[in-house]
Amino acid sequence: MGCAGSTQTKRDWKPLENRSCTDIPWLILFTLFCIGMLLIAGFSVATGAAFRLLSGYDSYGNTCGQTNEKIPGIELSGQNHTGKRYVFFLDPCNIDLTQRRIKSLALCVSSCPQTTLQTYYDIRNFAITNNSLLCTYDLNPSQYTSSRESTTKCPKLPVPASKSLPVFHRCMPVNISCYAKFAEAAVNFFTDSSVLHTVAAGVMASKGVIIGLCVMSLGMAFSACTDLIATGVLWWVYVDHQKTAESSQPGIEQNLARENATALLIYAIVATVFTVVLLLLMFFMRKRVALTIALFHEAGKVFIHIPLLVLQPFWTFLSLMFFWICWLSVLLFLGTAGDSHEGLVEYQMDGPLQYMVWYHAVGLIWVSEFLLACQQMTVAGAVVTYYFTRDKSKLPLTPIVSSILRLMRYHVGTVAKGAFIITLVKIPRLILTYIHNQLKGKENACARCMIKACVCCLWCLEKCLSYLNQNAYTATAINSTNFCTSARDAFIILVENALRVAAINTVGDFILFLGKVLVVSCTAFAGVLLLNYQREYTVWVVPLIIVCLFAFLVAHCFLSVFESVVDVLFLCFAIDTKYNDGSRGSEYYMDKSLLVRKME
Repeated sequence: MGCAGSTQTKRDWKPLENRSCTDIPWLILFTLFCIGMLLIAGFSVATGAAFRLLSGYDSYGNTCGQTNEKIPGIELSGQNHTGKRYVFFLDPCNIDLTQRRIKSLALCVSSCPQTTLQTYYDIRNFAITNNSLLCTYDLNPSQYTSSRESTTKCPKLPVPASKSLPVFHRCMPVNISCYAKFAEAAVNFFTDSSVLHTVAAGVMASKGVIIGLCVMSLGMAFSACTDLIATGVLWWVYVDHQKTAESSQPGIEQNLARENATALLIYAIVATVFTVVLLLLMFFMRKRVALTIALFHEAGKVFIHIPLLVLQPFWTFLSLMFFWICWLSVLLFLGTAGDSHEGLVEYQMDGPLQYMVWYHAVGLIWVSEFLLACQQMTVAGAVVTYYFTRDKSKLPLTPIVSSILRLMRYHVGTVAKGAFIITLVKIPRLILTYIHNQLKGKENACARCMIKACVCCLWCLEKCLSYLNQNAYTATAINSTNFCTSARDAFIILVENALRVAAINTVGDFILFLGKVLVVSCTAFAGVLLLNYQREYTVWVVPLIIVCLFAFLVAHCFLSVFESVVDVLFLCFAIDTKYNDGSRGSEYYMDKSLLVRKME
């Protein structure tokens, strides 16, 4: 990949000078690859698959809303469906879990039944009144009530009231109880349906609390709460609920009160143990985390001078969501671009279409990694600009925007190459994971162990390469060198500071993990308080799980940027320490707080 031929020479670090384009061949390769994905998207639209997906088609290969050509071997194909724009399923609640589709005959109809049809007489009257035939095309409406084939060629009774989906023109039941039952069956750890109904009722009743706590978790990602006080309040809430349970009337209400009190007891015990362990770790490790604390303090200053760093996860998330939606749309178009087969028509991807899907799948990983790498390069460029600008008052007005412009002008090829390396490792790991899941219960213990070991090794390799890539992007942002040269230079710096790297990665990661736990704990604690004073919410578990998962996602997104800033600052600090000695003409760039720690 272009790294083998690089020669090792002494690096003359010149921060923010001599900017030039890097890894141009990889820029060309990535551009050609993206053009290939666009051609696949255009092919899926040009072959009629897009129209077939949006308009829908029946079980005989007829696209709704247009005149169709006869398909050899399909008796009911070639229908004129100009006035029939909606897809109607004879049994919409018959869902195939393994195939992830509705397992039912599909017809093109003029309109969806707005009311429930209880008998075949109702189906016949609906057909005559609305000119919308809900039975197969070879069955006349006059035969709906007399033909023995009505049970197989007409919808399953009663026919639920349905409504067309926006854009996709599918008649779907207004009452989604059948899907609720399907979901209930899929959740295998709920053996009693009443439990699921109770939990669902609790979620719906407390949806306002859930939304409020999710919004509050956004603020908690930037603030610190006192864990000791929260633990004490939890014990107080537990005692309060225990008294309530003892004074309640025997029955369901008392059982629920006791369950809530037990859950609070467990949560309070866990919080107490966590608080004690945290205090002990802070006491014994206070002398070992001096440099990490200094870097964290400096990272805080970076966010003060470059507040737009906080929004980086948001923009990256929007970019990824937009790409994933486009990617999924093209995949769905390809899924209906295949050839029809005899019997009930299903479009299957044969021949070249299969290679297109594989190409498209590789594109999903490469482009996703490219977008994530763009965030890393953008953050690195902004932090490098901050660190190597002696007079902070002379910083660009928007360092983030300046970093994005430098990335787009000079370093897209470098980012594409780094993302491709991660893709090369991720693809075999995903394939092995898929094989392991497919062969679960069939292979012997030795094969299962070998596959798991390979997956684990590839995962570790991916994490190591991701860390090296991030530092390579930092070196590129400093010296404007290509990916391989930057990776080599960054690796040398990291090896020379191996002990510091180990201390920062272990202690720093632990502190950031504590930050995530703190945000989740504070959100859950606030949820307990809110639900404690609204006793009509009898089921607490699911609402708290929802808000805790959201809080962890928010904390992970924002603290990951903070972690990237710390890693970039450390590499800049290590380079500054190695190539400057504080003498005239070789002054340090670092802040005074870091200057104190440079000799440790």
